[in-house]
Amino acid sequence: MPPTLASLVHHSALKLTVRAGEDRLDVPVRWAHVSELADPVPYMEGGELLLITALKLDAEDPEAMHRYVKRLAGAGVVGLGFAVGVNYDGIPEALVAAARQEGLPLLEVPRRTPFLAISKAVSAAIAADQYRAVTAGFAAQRELTRRTLADGPEGLLAALAAQVDGWAALYDASGAVVATAPEWAGRRAARLTADVQRLRERPAPASCVVGGAQNPEQPENADRVELHSLGTSRRPRSALAVGTAAALGTAERYAVHSAIALLTLTTERSRSLHEAGLRIDAAVLRMLLAGEPDHARTVAGDLYGGLLDAPFRMMVAESPAARNRAAVAQAAAADAAPETGGDPLGALVEVVESAAARAGEAVLVVPEGERLVVLATDGGAAVAACVEHASALEAARPASESLAGGDEESLVVGLSAPSGPIAASAAYKQAQQALSVARRRGRVCVEHEHVATGSVLPLLADDAVRAFADGLLRALHDHDATGRGDLVASVRAWLSRHGQWDAAAADLGVHRHTLRYRMRRVEEILGRSLDDPDVRMELWLALKATAPD
Repeated sequence: MPPTLASLVHHSALKLTVRAGEDRLDVPVRWAHVSELADPVPYMEGGELLLITALKLDAEDPEAMHRYVKRLAGAGVVGLGFAVGVNYDGIPEALVAAARQEGLPLLEVPRRTPFLAISKAVSAAIAADQYRAVTAGFAAQRELTRRTLADGPEGLLAALAAQVDGWAALYDASGAVVATAPEWAGRRAARLTADVQRLRERPAPASCVVGGAQNPEQPENADRVELHSLGTSRRPRSALAVGTAAALGTAERYAVHSAIALLTLTTERSRSLHEAGLRIDAAVLRMLLAGEPDHARTVAGDLYGGLLDAPFRMMVAESPAARNRAAVAQAAAADAAPETGGDPLGALVEVVESAAARAGEAVLVVPEGERLVVLATDGGAAVAACVEHASALEAARPASESLAGGDEESLVVGLSAPSGPIAASAAYKQAQQALSVARRRGRVCVEHEHVATGSVLPLLADDAVRAFADGLLRALHDHDATGRGDLVASVRAWLSRHGQWDAAAADLGVHRHTLRYRMRRVEEILGRSLDDPDVRMELWLALKATAPD
């Protein structure tokens, strides 16, 4: 504790006597200052014990003493020491009355006590308090380091909350709460996410103070919250919040600074390990696609458990949002992670990894520029979460929107059939094919199995195919519009009956010679022979592509 007027009064060597302000002796003393000026206020900072002999004061003038004491109290002077036996044998009643009126503590200093002794006592007490604070700070640093090594950031937060007699919270790069201590601080910390976001916009290191909220466990005490950014890059990667009932003291400040340093080291180390893990993931995927599963297993070791041996599914996802590419490039230039908000690929990664973590599954996630490649256990929670996420996105999309319409917020996912490490390259191609189909159909997710076992007709729902069909059949439609025959219907009936004249004519309700005449007109108009199987195939596909749903 810093020195107070009470501690000086109780100092046996000083022999000080209280003459006024007995109820305010617990005020801390920042310094002891000697001044005989009639107005020493311009040279005061507040918190001083002013020592005088009244050499230049008319201490017996009530009005002069009232003005003098009132100015001292207004300047933050915490006490007035008056030396007796120098200019006055005792403290004049005018000064005592003025001190009592203003509530300013007035101490009588005996002649045998020099002002220098009081200054030394104050200085020694301040030094002792600072030494205790430094010692406590080093002890706190050791405890925080021990808890960090033993229990990670959660242990550090618990130790920090105990050191400051308050609460602490850690936020990730997106501003979400990662951990709190004690547990009741979770709701309080969640209410500060907007303040954390504003802090992240400032160059690191940055800090700010937020106050005026209530502690859920102690609603009678308003807590004061300090926010500090963490990280060594130009943009902070995370933040620390420390809530206390009052401003931090020296020892508590040492503890907070130690926590900031330890969390920064932990954050940067975690980032380095994460980047190394991404490089390993990419290398393992390249080996699998190159047909080297044994090398992939050797590099991976136990990193993915049995993922590389059990049947897995390959997912290829992309987002056509051009602004995502700009965000990634900008984030890389700023040495910061891009925001997940508005990033469909980032949201998919969070969904897949969260589901895998809850189920205890291993998952391999590799970013490939604007694409994302995921390897997940067949029939596992990660694959199910991906399909469910895609279904939710598709259900939430307005009926008027589609991927083909240029939705920049969209996600497209292709999912391979179950495969193994030897056929990883084939699974990757399947996922790419499914992705292409999903993009053409305006779907969020398409599974290769559904494409392979379904009809080819949905694949004709493509603008390029429709344009080809319209161009091929336009001359026949123009002919039919003149009322000189129904060539389009005749071609459809003839092709559906595999060129059987009688059956096709019966379907149309015309004589077979009439149908033969019409088909010759089709050949003349198109300039192509219907004996060519390619021509028949193109006509049939064109009719299917332009047929009404």
